[in-house]
Amino acid sequence: MKHTLLLLLLIISASLSAQMQSKDNWNTLGMVNISTEYDQSLGMEIQKPTVSIIAQQLDGKEVELSGFIIPLTGKLAQSHFMLSRYPQSMCFFCGKAGPETAAQVFMKGEKKVEFTEEKVSIKGILRINATDMNNLLYTLDQAEVIK
Repeated sequence: MKHTLLLLLLIISASLSAQMQSKDNWNTLGMVNISTEYDQSLGMEIQKPTVSIIAQQLDGKEVELSGFIIPLTGKLAQSHFMLSRYPQSMCFFCGKAGPETAAQVFMKGEKKVEFTEEKVSIKGILRINATDMNNLLYTLDQAEVIK
C-alpha cells in the first residue's frame, strides 16, 4: 500500500513538473472523467465531469491556453468570450469534443479582443467549475492575450 501511494505521488509530481515546463495546459485540463447521471430537478440525464487531481492543482493558478476565439455576441471585439482548444467546427458544441476543451474568458480590465480565426494564446487565473451544469467547466479570469 505504501509503495502504491509513493508511486502515485511520484507520477503526480512528474506530471506536474512536465506541465510546468509546458506553456499550454489543455492536456492537463483534459484529464476529466465524464459520467452520466439522472438529475431529479431537470428530469433528465446529464453528463457530470470529474476533474482529475492533477488538473485540480491548477485551480486558482495562472495558466496559459492556446486556442480559438468563439465569440458570444457576433464577430466583434469582446472582453468575454469562449476559447476552444479546437476550431469552432470541431468544438464541443458541435459534438466533436468534450466540455473540457473550452473555457470562458474574462479579460483583465474588460479589455476587448478582436475576433480572429487564427489561434491565440491567452493567460489568466483558472477557475474550475465542476458543480454548476449551467456554466462551463473552466473559466479564465483576469486574462491577457500573449500571442
